Amino acid sequence: MAVYTEVSRDEARALLQDLKLGELTTMQGCAGGIENTNYFVSSERDGEKHDYVLTLFERLNFKQLPFYLHLMKHLAQRGIPVPDPNANAHGELVFALKGKPTAVVDRLRGKSELQPGPTHCAAVGAMLARMHLAGADFPMQQDNLRGLAWWNETVPSVLPYLDAAQRDLLQSELRYQNQIATTAAYAALPRGPIHADLFRDNVMFEERDGQSVLSGFFDFYFAGVDSWLFDLAVCMNDWCIALDTGVSDATRSQSFLAAYTGVRALQDAELELLPAMLRGAALRFWISRLWDFYLPRAASLLKEHDPSHFERVLRQRVTPTALSTRTAN
Repeated sequence: MAVYTEVSRDEARALLQDLKLGELTTMQGCAGGIENTNYFVSSERDGEKHDYVLTLFERLNFKQLPFYLHLMKHLAQRGIPVPDPNANAHGELVFALKGKPTAVVDRLRGKSELQPGPTHCAAVGAMLARMHLAGADFPMQQDNLRGLAWWNETVPSVLPYLDAAQRDLLQSELRYQNQIATTAAYAALPRGPIHADLFRDNVMFEERDGQSVLSGFFDFYFAGVDSWLFDLAVCMNDWCIALDTGVSDATRSQSFLAAYTGVRALQDAELELLPAMLRGAALRFWISRLWDFYLPRAASLLKEHDPSHFERVLRQRVTPTALSTRTAN
């Protein structure tokens, strides 16, 4: 989250009133993330306080946005804990502020768990599988906009900023991922809507009766239709590694996989390609962080991400220690 486009209290108040969400009481810009303008806003309605996230989309356009919001609505209606988008009297979910597509979604309760243990990883793995199954009948189609085509398009833009060893790694891994995409195993991977960015800071936990309970997934604005295995790999490259080294944590990895496969068993093609997808997921985020780091946009609040982190993760995934996937089934 960040603030690229300033929104006044009067503008936010008018939108909340149009959505029948009550009278604006507080409004605060959000400093985390890098893609969109986000504000935490609260309102009072019928004597009660309600919390929302107001988002202006800086890269997504009015045609792309309905996919994300209707996917979130679809998942919420099927019991997946996600921010529920708010509609106006005409049932519309996308609005306009400052000429930018805009949405207002319910704010989840809880906080992110930035030092997860096996129990947290298991909770995320099981809910991710539930989310995949719940989205299987979602009727709208939109490609993963940060998928392989985007990698091929973006790599030439960042290569000039890298040293020789980094260029070799980036180009060789991109060739490998293009080769994987031509295989029969890749074509056989189950597909559907994926989150594609389910890092630790995009999941909420709250304390209930002394237990840390998963309270929701959020920030679906990289979602698209892709292989479910890629989504799983994105998660494991954040939830199941040591952040300082990029090394995979075997206990957390097995907890995540066991919980996921307890809800949805992995097919043979998925078991075969999990190591390749872990490499691809690391490559995707190394490319995007290089792009944002060296070709940034101005923002009044912005949290930069270090691109070298996913370079380390990728190097670990290219020469991994053995990862047992079949024992998780």
